[in-house]
Amino acid sequence: MLRGSSFLKEKECEWEAAGEGISRKVTGHNTQMMMVKVKFEKGATGYVHDHFHTQSSYVASGKFKITIDGDSEILEAGDTFFVQPNLKHGAECLEAGVLIDVFSPLREDFLK
Repeated sequence: MLRGSSFLKEKECEWEAAGEGISRKVTGHNTQMMMVKVKFEKGATGYVHDHFHTQSSYVASGKFKITIDGDSEILEAGDTFFVQPNLKHGAECLEAGVLIDVFSPLREDFLK
């Protein structure tokens, strides 16, 4: 949970299912921005989708095949990718890992 709207302790926040082999934690948000930690098991696929949000993502660990607007790259820990609004994009997890996604504005659909 966010304490005082400023801090989140890893152990105080539960993972929620986000797809087969995928779970996530919303780590902070206001109306303009949201950060989400997304954990993938090897072989899990973040289906190709689009949304009106701008998205910037950091590969914290693992290896992923990221596809944006039909172009694909293999990304590893330390790499990043940026998704303009309304572009189709998806992720295939090649080695178990974690992505840190930042959205603007917030993804209201991620809130309970």
